[in-house]
Formats: sequence, C-alpha cells, structure tokens
Amino acid sequence: MKLFIDSADLAEIKEAQAMGALDGVTTNPSLLAKAGRPMRQAITAICELVDGPVSAEVLATDTDGIVKEARELAALHPNVVVKVPLIADGLKAVRILAGEGIRTNVTLCFSAPQALLAAKAGATYISPFVGRIDDAGGDGMELVEQIVLIYRNYDLETEVLTASVRSPVHFVRAALIGSHVATVPLSVIKQLLKHPLTDSGLARFLEDAKKIPKA
Repeated sequence: MKLFIDSADLAEIKEAQAMGALDGVTTNPSLLAKAGRPMRQAITAICELVDGPVSAEVLATDTDGIVKEARELAALHPNVVVKVPLIADGLKAVRILAGEGIRTNVTLCFSAPQALLAAKAGATYISPFVGRIDDAGGDGMELVEQIVLIYRNYDLETEVLTASVRSPVHFVRAALIGSHVATVPLSVIKQLLKHPLTDSGLARFLEDAKKIPKA
C-alpha cells in the first residue's frame, strides 16, 4: 500500500519524506489555509520536494469552472493530481479531464455507488473519507472494503485512496483490505512507529550497553 501524507506544511512533508516511506501528498483548501501560503505557490513547492502524486483541489463547483481550474493546476507540475468533488458537475469534468490525460482524485466519497460512478467517469483515485463516516456513526473501513471489492469485480483501474485516516487502526485495516493508498497526517505517521515494546527494548539495550567492558 502506498503512503501519502495529508498536509500542505513543507516541514511536515520533509519530516515524513526523511523516513523513506512517502509516496505522495494530498492537500485540500483547509490544509493550504493552515499552511498560510498561496495555493499555487504551495503546490509547486510541494511538487518540487516530493517525487510522487500531489493532489491539489479545485474550488469551482460547475463543470466549466472545474475543467478550467484543473487545467491550470495540472500545468503547474507533472506531479499534480487534480482533486474534484464528487458531484454531478464534478464527474462531468472528470470525464473531460480523463480524455485530456489529466489525473484526478475524486474526493468526498461516502458511498459505494458514488465510488462506482467516479470510476466509470475515469477517476485516477477515489477518496473515501473513513474518519468522517466513523464520526457520523458509520464504519468507514467497511466502505473501503466495498469499494475495493467492486473495483476488483470489474477490473476498474481507479485506485482506492483511503482518506480522513484518524489512527493506526484505520491504516492497518486499509492495508489488509487492499486499499491502494492511504493518506495520513504526520501525527498518525508518527503513531505508526510507536510500540511500547520497542521503547522498552531499546531502553534495555542502551542500559546494558553501559556494562560492556571498555577496551
């Protein structure tokens, strides 16, 4: 499973990249606002830093506006993948963009039928938001499982990008289910590394090392 970081903060992205497991980046308007940089400037800087897909989201909600913005974003850098909302006008735009060879990440997916329609429109990635589904009393990972199975049943090329990941449990379940990608905030990436037995084992080794006779 590929690991993307869900961030627009260059320092966070550099830290995750230094661990050697980063395959790409996802951003959204909220993350870009938090980073405090103009969107196109931030996306270009991230693309120059990371050798992998970088999702940048359109703000338009009509087909013509989405296509126009998508073309502008895709022109910024070859790594750009355009995030498009899962609405009717969005899917119309995805079909046009797919015909032009522009990669898309269809976002805000909350049901299997939505995911199937996005794949048929030509989406490169589909982003089910598992954490938000859990927050509403559902099971986000069950949705990921449904989408993976449906796509396999019909050999659809769209990749499942598990988003809104809140914990290592989401990450592991996504990998077990067969999600192609999980996009994870830096805080959760750090949690993936943690285990009490690793910490206690290291502490024991370091303590025992003090007893090694010096030459």
